[in-house]
Amino acid sequence: MTDLVKTPVTVITGFLGSGKTTLIRHLMANPQGLRLAVIVNEFGTMGVDGDILKGCADDSCPAENIVELSNGCICCTVADDFIPTLEALMALPQKPDHILIETSGLALPKPLLKAFDWPAIRSRITVDGVIALADAEAVAAGRFAPDVAAVDAQRAADESLDHETPLSEVFEDQISCADVILLTKADLAGPDGIAAARAVIEAELPRPLPILTVTEGAIDPRLILGLGKAAEDDLDARPSHHDGADDHEHDDFDTVVIDLPEIIDPADLAARIARLAAEQNVLRVKGHVAVAGKPMRLLVQAVGARVRHQYDRPWGDSPRRSRLVVIAEHDDVNPDAIRAVLEGVPA
Repeated sequence: MTDLVKTPVTVITGFLGSGKTTLIRHLMANPQGLRLAVIVNEFGTMGVDGDILKGCADDSCPAENIVELSNGCICCTVADDFIPTLEALMALPQKPDHILIETSGLALPKPLLKAFDWPAIRSRITVDGVIALADAEAVAAGRFAPDVAAVDAQRAADESLDHETPLSEVFEDQISCADVILLTKADLAGPDGIAAARAVIEAELPRPLPILTVTEGAIDPRLILGLGKAAEDDLDARPSHHDGADDHEHDDFDTVVIDLPEIIDPADLAARIARLAAEQNVLRVKGHVAVAGKPMRLLVQAVGARVRHQYDRPWGDSPRRSRLVVIAEHDDVNPDAIRAVLEGVPA
């Protein structure tokens, strides 16, 4: 077989809350005549994004074409989960024309690309491109390089020192593996923020790449689909902090799932979630919450202290169960302290 008959796959990577699910919803709504399939990988045992996307299913991307893998990093469960999932999608009565893979915010894309060399799929699937999303507002604020000058000075003084944080390594690996970078939350960052974020990213890139601005995931799909990059054959051009390692660890990060009673005031919950970022260094909170007297689920999505919430759909026959998944660096995950803040227990 030639590359022309291979089913293209687009890997969508990006840090926690950078807008990956929003982008995929936009692509599902604008399929360009393609029949799509989606694989969503969540970090931790509770999936949220897959449920959001299934609520958008239609003829171009039916619910059975949307698969959620929530039992570990996709690049660490290749044989057990990823390859069988791809094979199942390819065996559907109507084979997808294009597959979208949303990695978890903590995933390293390069190990995932290596999986496409597996004999079971190599002749049938190719990586059309890797799209890396970066939150323009966060990058402009220096979230991944707290003090570049100080780090450089310390490295110059002692070459054995490595002051890069786990977050910076994940961020750099994601953009280094990309074919296109999308600066998201452009409306929040503003022109100055976009310029600052672009400068940070360009300084880290191993090669020149297109950097496009996006708001609410709205982009012409032709700019990111159909790239024809065959990224699985181009690994040397995509450097990683983990090159040379047989595997990688995610022990730097941890999750906890918090069950809550029904709430009365969504704004009060949002304020408490913002406190988690300020007081406990929580990176990400997401999930669904039951609000007293409301028949619809409240979808909660937070990146740091920035919290968004909206009613997404009725509970219907589903149990009114409030659950939030909380992600932070390992040493910052204290389930009791997190639960106390979310439940409003006085300190």
